Amino acid sequence: MKQYDYIIVGAGSAGCILANRLTESGEYSVLLIEAGGRDVSPWFKLPVGFAKTYYHPKYNYMYYSEPESSMAGRAIYAPRGKVQGGSGSINAMIYVRGQRQDYDDWARQGNPGWGFDDVLPYFKKLEQHPLGDTEYHSSKGLIGITQMKHDAHKICDFYLKGCEELGYSLNDDFNGAQFEGAGIYETNIRNGMRDSSSFAYLEPAKKRANLTIFHHTQTRKILVDEHQRATGVEVAVAGDHQIFHARKEVILSAGAVDSPKLLMLSGIGERSCLESLGIPVVKDLPAVGQNLQDHVCVSFYYRATQKTLNDDLTSWWGQAKAGLQYLLNRRGPLALSVNQAGGFFKGSKDEALPNIQLYFNPLSYEIPKDPNAKMVPDPYSGFLVAFNPCRPSSRGEITLKSGDPDDAAAIRPCYLSTEKDIQEVIQGTKLIRHIMTAPTLQSLTEVEVKPAGLVTDEASMVDYFRENGGSIYHLCGTCAMGPDEADAVVNHELKVHGVEGLRVVDASIFPNITSGNTNAPVMMVAEKGADMILQAAAEIQPSEGPAAA
Repeated sequence: MKQYDYIIVGAGSAGCILANRLTESGEYSVLLIEAGGRDVSPWFKLPVGFAKTYYHPKYNYMYYSEPESSMAGRAIYAPRGKVQGGSGSINAMIYVRGQRQDYDDWARQGNPGWGFDDVLPYFKKLEQHPLGDTEYHSSKGLIGITQMKHDAHKICDFYLKGCEELGYSLNDDFNGAQFEGAGIYETNIRNGMRDSSSFAYLEPAKKRANLTIFHHTQTRKILVDEHQRATGVEVAVAGDHQIFHARKEVILSAGAVDSPKLLMLSGIGERSCLESLGIPVVKDLPAVGQNLQDHVCVSFYYRATQKTLNDDLTSWWGQAKAGLQYLLNRRGPLALSVNQAGGFFKGSKDEALPNIQLYFNPLSYEIPKDPNAKMVPDPYSGFLVAFNPCRPSSRGEITLKSGDPDDAAAIRPCYLSTEKDIQEVIQGTKLIRHIMTAPTLQSLTEVEVKPAGLVTDEASMVDYFRENGGSIYHLCGTCAMGPDEADAVVNHELKVHGVEGLRVVDASIFPNITSGNTNAPVMMVAEKGADMILQAAAEIQPSEGPAAA
């Protein structure tokens, strides 16, 4: 019988951190299970490599939602990492914590210890920041942070100056004292290479004798005994079914789609849904798979009067120059995310907090609908401006299509299902159009290529979004944290309601989506979750935060 103290399902952004922290003392044995393979391709290190994994079935589950009636009946693409490092190995690496209100709302929903002041020490624990040890940052973490402001494309300066001309504040640090304003994003990049939790946390832990990692291993169900305690997992390895036992805990870190899927396959979910699929009910927990949230965005395309990244990445000379610059000093466009500038804005004067996120990309490109087509820049000097609402109120769900673990779950985001979200589409569209009237941005712009004349009033703003908008890949909330099992899946210690020895530690525990890119919050949840697990093992009460940030 194969036994471990802890079994972690999923070597994604959260699972890699858990594996490091739980094996750090050498006291506990840990099994980390990953359905995909190792992240050994050079595309996982090269920041612009995410374009190569965007439609790569070996490294990406390439999920799609069910047809969304509110999005012109389209099935919306939802890439998820199927590789060590998870979605943190295939994302665009933008490092944004979100705003104070996001986490204070978590605490107000009955989750003590999850307010902003509680989680800030864990954010600091993550990062090795160039600003060093300050009120908001730390130099001692494992994730390297790059401030792209030092190398962002020169047309980003047009954007910043244009925002300033219109009276918007400039923000030098979205993860500092101020959230609102226009600025250049930070990324989890170190020395020109992606610094995912796989590289930063799991690689140094792999040599530890108390850590075992199984790749290409599909977890089929969680085993729960007659005492309502999780005792292990059943997995499939090359078609062979095996069982691994956990002495202490099973921890799900399979993400916002597959963590609820695995709970439901194991008999933990809404009773009638499980019974309809012939799955024996272990725990009637109706919130499993509910509360699905995501950021959904749309792009506006412009032809520029200046050279942009389109020119650098389409001409042979530009490619050669970028490649040489990267090889010589790990700098230049290949060392950065293409999502370089942007910021957080109030969509109207009546908004109390920033509710619209912008991206100003010194590159324009259409994402091909055909997975076999290449993602290439537009054949002209171009840039794009995109927006998404920060805290959409629409709620969707993840459900099972069958009781077969090999079948993907059904994803139903229910985008734009509230009047608030529709109004924020209008706000975001008007915001972009307003910012583009700034004199400096007018001098940069030859013409708005798209949507141009397609969007002339509020109705056409919403139509354009429905027909062209898509996920920004921040799915979360499907195993929501809260005190009541009627509408939550885990409590404030991330323990599954009604099942002992089982926790969920990933984006699915978010009670509400955070304002910005979600990878940094997921890694924070993993650091805090690891602390809780270790303190429970030592039979002491959780502390307010890590001893040293």
